[in-house]
Amino acid sequence: MKHLQWSRIAHSVINYSRVCAHRAGLIRKYGLNICRQCFREYANDIGFHKLR
Repeated sequence: MKHLQWSRIAHSVINYSRVCAHRAGLIRKYGLNICRQCFREYANDIGFHKLR
């Protein structure tokens, strides 16, 4: 039981962008942890490409 509580707490610790420390619009999928504005700026550098 304690392990479940700790993993839940540890999972929610990162709640700000690793690029600009912004808290709103955070993209946490795939462990990115960057805000949506920074994602738009650095998407090509990370390896994401627009399909259209």
